Amino acid sequence: MHDSTNETAVRVRKHILPDVNTTVVCLGECQEIFISAQAREGEDALTVFLRVASVLDALDATVVCQQVFGFTNRGGTGLGALHEALGEGRWPITWLEGDTEPLCAGTEVWAVSSATVVPIEVDGIAIGTVFGNGCGRVCRLGGLLPRDRDADPMAQTRAVLDTMQRGLRAADLDFADVVRTWFHNRDILSWYDNFNRVRDAFFNELGVFDRLIPASTAVAGNNAVGAALTAGLVAIRPFNPATVTGPVVSPLQCSAMDYGKSFSRAVEMRFRDHRRLFVSGTASIEPGGRTAHVGDLERQIDLTLRVVQAILESKGLAWDDVVRAIGYIKHPHDVPATRVVLANAGLDHLPLVLARNDICRDNLLFELEVDAIAAARQF
Repeated sequence: MHDSTNETAVRVRKHILPDVNTTVVCLGECQEIFISAQAREGEDALTVFLRVASVLDALDATVVCQQVFGFTNRGGTGLGALHEALGEGRWPITWLEGDTEPLCAGTEVWAVSSATVVPIEVDGIAIGTVFGNGCGRVCRLGGLLPRDRDADPMAQTRAVLDTMQRGLRAADLDFADVVRTWFHNRDILSWYDNFNRVRDAFFNELGVFDRLIPASTAVAGNNAVGAALTAGLVAIRPFNPATVTGPVVSPLQCSAMDYGKSFSRAVEMRFRDHRRLFVSGTASIEPGGRTAHVGDLERQIDLTLRVVQAILESKGLAWDDVVRAIGYIKHPHDVPATRVVLANAGLDHLPLVLARNDICRDNLLFELEVDAIAAARQF
């Protein structure tokens, strides 16, 4: 267990257990809990969810949101297992379909204790939650789907973006408070450029390009209802107006805007007693914007790790400050090799779920997103 404390109310504790990696961030009375659970060989969804439930019960925690990777939910079977293990709470679930390949299946849960979590509903559907953590008003939307799944993908994208805005308004927030987004697009390689056009138009309408462009991840992902995409976001409005929120450049890469993609490499929030860093989905892209090390998995992962580490270090952070991470792998058979590279880099205890997802370029084999939190005295 890693434990770091300081004279403020902020403490970060990490519990590294077999296949249940738990980080507890104490902000005064509120505790934020980040759980990463990868399926073991031959393990089904119910067993994984029960392991998560044991952590939540031990910490008396309420779920804020959940992401599920790799397990099937066709016919509601997966959701039934989730409800059996965790109950039928009203939190957002982003469920990315798979073929139950155990090496690429798992779940990630964000929860809190000693804080009131309020569901956010749009059209009678729970699409998010909102809570106060002592530092700000926090909203997590997830599992966002278009209502008309027969519409073309661009229309579905716009519908999802509009639902984001409606959910934020229901939480008494707006898009100016958004620090991170996720988009999981079916068959992403066939329409990624069109997706970006719709997102750009939406951002222009809201004036996002004149304010903070959120960190983001956009990778492939199938959903049980066959929609063109599913999405989510994190929005935080600090209680203290002196809190600094801003984009973070990548020391080893150019801006994504340089090649027409509207997201920040990372976004930092600097509170009085701690900092949060949201690092976008990051892959093997050279400073000029081209894919590096085409066809070489090990070198692509190595460059990705160096890029993310440089972003962390630019803000005085380290891998030990990462509270959650998702690694997206193009080919399931690359999971063992990926774990070897991570272990060789000393990152075998990273709070990570590995998932099988195509990335936004056909020649990218691996992508990594991370969030990091650390007490103020570490800077």
